[in-house]
Amino acid sequence: MAESDIRGERLRKLEKLKGSGMEAYPAESHRDTSIEDAIVTFDELEASGKKMHIGGRVMSRRGQGGIVFADLFDGTGRLQIVLQKSDIDEALYNLFTECVDTGDFIEVLGTAFKTKRGEPSIKCQKWRMLSKSLLPIPDEWFGLKDEEKRLRERAVDILHNDELRKMIIRKSRFWSACRTFFDKRNFLEVETPVLETSPGGAEARPFITHHNALDIDVYLRISAGELWQKRLLVAGFPKVFEIGRIFRNEGQSREHLQDYTQLEFYEAYSDYHAGMKIVQELYRHIAKEVFGQYTFKIGEHEVDFAEEWKTIDFSASIKEHFGIDPIKCGEKEAISAAREVKVLPAGIEPNKERAIDQLWKHIRKTISGPSFLVGVPIFMEPLAKRSLKNPEVVERFQVILAGSEVGKGFSELNDPLDQRKRFEDQQKLRDAGDDEAQRMDLDYVRTMEYGMPPAFGFGVSERLFAFLENKPIHETQLFPLLRPTPPQKL
Repeated sequence: MAESDIRGERLRKLEKLKGSGMEAYPAESHRDTSIEDAIVTFDELEASGKKMHIGGRVMSRRGQGGIVFADLFDGTGRLQIVLQKSDIDEALYNLFTECVDTGDFIEVLGTAFKTKRGEPSIKCQKWRMLSKSLLPIPDEWFGLKDEEKRLRERAVDILHNDELRKMIIRKSRFWSACRTFFDKRNFLEVETPVLETSPGGAEARPFITHHNALDIDVYLRISAGELWQKRLLVAGFPKVFEIGRIFRNEGQSREHLQDYTQLEFYEAYSDYHAGMKIVQELYRHIAKEVFGQYTFKIGEHEVDFAEEWKTIDFSASIKEHFGIDPIKCGEKEAISAAREVKVLPAGIEPNKERAIDQLWKHIRKTISGPSFLVGVPIFMEPLAKRSLKNPEVVERFQVILAGSEVGKGFSELNDPLDQRKRFEDQQKLRDAGDDEAQRMDLDYVRTMEYGMPPAFGFGVSERLFAFLENKPIHETQLFPLLRPTPPQKL
């Protein structure tokens, strides 16, 4: 039967319900027992004969004549209900058989008992509609098969897809584990602005919108408050973190989205050496608390968080694989090396920074990790502190996992004069056409001039969760953004 015909039939049942005097969408519910609680205390409920109200969605119904069986699901569990014509008002029984479909939310009053087959059930004495469904939910044994339809009708997919439901629960526990980790270490959770007059803290193309009240253009932030959190270090808060949404108007891939959640934290009187230790502890904590394991299969890579994490030097790797020194080589040499291995993106005018970055990404694909990448040239990181041993590189590390970057941290730059110079260098790149280079932020530089303590900062997005799930990142979001479809006639 076509969906429109099914909908028409359910509309007729809706009218029949209303004609009988039963409200199809009541505001109140009398439910006093969740299905989970009913299952856990079933023997006690059966022995006592206590009446209870349970409610939920009808997932299946079967039976005929004088008895009907149905399975209810309320999000906490699933339980069978039994309506017997001899135990319930006949008109109410007939209304159930004629008007209740799979997908409807109903409420029943009854007592716990076991069927002849020993199935824990609720013997119903009354029932009422809580919400009449007009569209049919897919058969729970087959569900939604088309991938795009699954993403578009996410709620229905979650309803039938138990593994997806479990993944959503794990994602909630993922962020909860992060919060617990930092709470135990006396970090202060903060909320920083999402709308900014100048996007900073990362190299990315922002979304632009207009603020009507102030009559100015503003940007959706591209980092989870990096420059704002460092202002808080200036303000005297030694440990801060934020878990928040960020937005980057860039490409979409298995690993990239335009809006996603990111964790960033900053600790005063620390540096990237100490930061490696806390990040390693964080990742192990997440793996154990959320997944109960340290080893993962991610794509073609086998990863073990419990083993010793290797340290990889950026410049040494580039030299080994391509024979050039990323610090001392000129722009032409870097671009030539990148073109030789065909790693430059089409349609983009390359510069030395982009060429070197693409060469590294070519190497990175082969690294399973978890590893720390260090020794990054200063021209590739405008916000990190210079190394005292080698002022041409910064005290930055990236977590390399399954051939990709899954987290970045560094000793924060707290020299306002150096920071201003690097912003100026980034602005030159912007003026030359690189719209992902960072903008000059004089307000931030002024704040730094009041004095900022030495500090370590780190950020990691929900990409880490997607990697641990071994899924494309859009599949791990509750409701990923999709192109709109033409409105359907009802």
